[in-house]
Amino acid sequence: EELVPFDSTPYCSTSSYDAASYLFHEVIPALHSLNITVEQLHAESGKGQFEMVLGHTACMHAADNLIYTREVIRAITRKHGLLATFIPKYALDEIGSGAHVHISLWQNGQNVFMGSGGSSRHGMSKVGEEFLAGVLHHLPAILAFTAPIPNSYDRIQPNTWTGAYKCWGKENREAPLRTACPPGIQHGLVSNFEIKSFDGCANPHLGLAAILAAGIDGLRNHLSLPEPVDTNPSSLDAELQRLPKSLSESLEALKEDNAFTDLIGEKLLVAIKGIRKAEIDYYSNHKDAYKQLIYRY
Repeated sequence: EELVPFDSTPYCSTSSYDAASYLFHEVIPALHSLNITVEQLHAESGKGQFEMVLGHTACMHAADNLIYTREVIRAITRKHGLLATFIPKYALDEIGSGAHVHISLWQNGQNVFMGSGGSSRHGMSKVGEEFLAGVLHHLPAILAFTAPIPNSYDRIQPNTWTGAYKCWGKENREAPLRTACPPGIQHGLVSNFEIKSFDGCANPHLGLAAILAAGIDGLRNHLSLPEPVDTNPSSLDAELQRLPKSLSESLEALKEDNAFTDLIGEKLLVAIKGIRKAEIDYYSNHKDAYKQLIYRY
């Protein structure tokens, strides 16, 4: 069986959108029937690649909605003789696919991640800074949850907007953690942060749990946020820590990081570490096995 991309049009191509419109006319109403909000849909840079932005909601519902959305897309495309896949790298010479997540913190209906007025140094509240500092500090171990298979690390490379270095930045799309100031937010303030080191092979419930656990650790220990990186991190290679280049490295980072035991639970961590080790062994012994991922994810 030879699989070829749906099309080869450039980023935001209207012709690509038009060509796939018969699919979207089924996908979007199906998602609306499940009370899932679709905020944006456009052709991405990869061949046959589209990006869909789902509306924000509480973490548990967001993870559920992501699962439902993928099931709807897979079912409708299959009905039309197409295969939809969310794997990080379906072909090693093609652009990858991520599952970028935007996180904000809310209390009593107020966004407490965002700063107020001109008193905030980075546009975040103290709570926001400490939470983000925790996520940044534990990011190498978080990758064992959010980038869970060897193929995930074929995507996380410098100069590909995937975030390959341990840093954060303001609207810096090469940073793995990016604070965002979308339209409608007062200039100088940020409403949320984006984490790019997350892909379609990750269990979204476990991935979000790891991010929350890291952020809570940042709040408990009042961690400080370093200065933002506003240039391409690869130009600071000698100064910045490279994030894990393989699942083996992120698994080692998780083994050395004790912050997750309390919040994730020791039994679940043992299971996760065992599964990651099995994935490493399997793909080490079956070099072409990644090609089957297109059917699994």
